[in-house]
Amino acid sequence: MRDYLDFEKPIRELEEKIEKLASAESPKSGTQDEIRKLRTKLAQVEHQLYTTLTPWQRTQLARHPQRPTTLDYINELSREFLELHGDRSFGDDRAIVGGFARFNDRSVMIIGHQKGKTLKERMQRNFGMPNPEGYRKALRLMRLAEKFGRPIITLIDTPGAYPGIGAEERGQAEAIARNLFVMSRLSVPIISVVIGEGGSGGALALGVSDRILMLEHSVYSVISPEGCAAILYDDPSKVPDAAASLKMTAQDLVGLGIVDEVIPEPLGGAHRDPRAMCDRVAKTLANQLYALVELPTDQLIAQRDQKFRKIGVVGGLVPVGA
Repeated sequence: MRDYLDFEKPIRELEEKIEKLASAESPKSGTQDEIRKLRTKLAQVEHQLYTTLTPWQRTQLARHPQRPTTLDYINELSREFLELHGDRSFGDDRAIVGGFARFNDRSVMIIGHQKGKTLKERMQRNFGMPNPEGYRKALRLMRLAEKFGRPIITLIDTPGAYPGIGAEERGQAEAIARNLFVMSRLSVPIISVVIGEGGSGGALALGVSDRILMLEHSVYSVISPEGCAAILYDDPSKVPDAAASLKMTAQDLVGLGIVDEVIPEPLGGAHRDPRAMCDRVAKTLANQLYALVELPTDQLIAQRDQKFRKIGVVGGLVPVGA
């Protein structure tokens, strides 16, 4: 069954009317004409709604419970996926999944946040919020990929790093910072895809890469709209305003030069046609990867360095140390 978001109410009402007419045991004359009219109206309403989404509505789509997860993409994009576990220090964090896989007849390392689908799985995956051992597992796999000369693909979908006391005691900040430092110097190509919600340092810990891609209705931000509204406005009703101010949509971030490419989603979001979405992601990844693997290592690292040094440059001013 499809889950509808609040702003999708007009679509739900039309689809329910169409379903009711189509399932009638003794349809009246003219029923098919009525269904055709409703479907035409539905197409118009969907087009109007999804081409004029606000940043807050895009955020809701990015969090949709039926949206494809990292494991969904791995299963569709790759063959012979070998999941690897543990950080070799503390434990195995199920909010991060990763391992070697075959993609377009090339061996790659795929790592990503995993939120889960059902409530039980979401609890097991900690709702996609990694502890430090999750980021240390990711870093171990990245170094393993570098050792064997394999490109790295990261799939980002998290509200943020887990803020619990235990996570802080085990070095959450250090684990994230270590990932940022090491990823900036890895000698193999890295491509990141924001497939849903890219929240704060918890997302950035998998996002220091040569190419950053975003799905059309994904978001990527230093803080959630709810957190921003609480801090700046002390008013929950200001969440939509905060979402707009944060410039967190794919369209905003391409314009700011932070994201390299936006991958279009099926009308209504990735969850409406997961197979088509996976095909689009696969095609974009293949094109980006083809260009990156041809670069010499020194040029690859130099371009990655320059990519991130340019972020935040305003009006010709260069950050200290650049």
